[in-house]
Amino acid sequence: MNPYETDKLLAEYLLFHYGQPSEILTGELAAVDERVLHYPVRCVRECLETKLLPPASNARALDLGCAVGRSSFELARHCGSVVGIDFSRRFIAAAQRLREDGELPYERTDEGHRVTPLRAVAPPGIDRRGLHFEPGDATALRDNLGNFDVVLAANLLCRLPRPRRLLERLPLLVKPGGQLILTTPCTWLEEFTPPSEWIGATPAAGTTLDGLHRCLDADFELQQTRDLPFLIREHQRKYQLSVALATVWRRK
Repeated sequence: MNPYETDKLLAEYLLFHYGQPSEILTGELAAVDERVLHYPVRCVRECLETKLLPPASNARALDLGCAVGRSSFELARHCGSVVGIDFSRRFIAAAQRLREDGELPYERTDEGHRVTPLRAVAPPGIDRRGLHFEPGDATALRDNLGNFDVVLAANLLCRLPRPRRLLERLPLLVKPGGQLILTTPCTWLEEFTPPSEWIGATPAAGTTLDGLHRCLDADFELQQTRDLPFLIREHQRKYQLSVALATVWRRK
């Protein structure tokens, strides 16, 4: 079974995207720096150059690998039309429910079968009418998507079986002068991506950033790189702490 279709991962990602600090950092971890939280929000707030966007009513954004949709909501603060796409139909159903109803109940795992009921709430002050969520494969996107002022792919590349297929499509998806935001923890694993398809990450190929340059430099200019730490809670005594490489590119 695809782990991203399970109750466990759906609940973890709802907490990761919409959880409040007091819901994520419990017990001894209550004092952890909150800068490791709100990752889907920070991918937009810290990487998007809003002054380069057209007026919000005309701006289009694409959120690839949107999961349960928090970055898509954040993009909707600046873009009148936002398309969120994810391979997991359960993630997309949750994002769609949040768009339509503004909230979604779920259960946080505390220990074994002990859970705490929580509620994911769509962020206020956002016109949700311009949001559209759909299931899809980032390496085989539908032909009529059009192009966008912003394309965000957060923590997606190292979970694709053929990441180069997405990278090759990007020049058609990003408008000239548009922005491309890629973030990845560079966790290349054979169960997701054959080593022959890794973007760098080998002694011969260099780093993931080296590989991105080889794939993108013909059509994009790198504007900035930064580290974005993030924390995912599995249960009250187990967390995943990672640091994503964020790169921001301009379409030539």
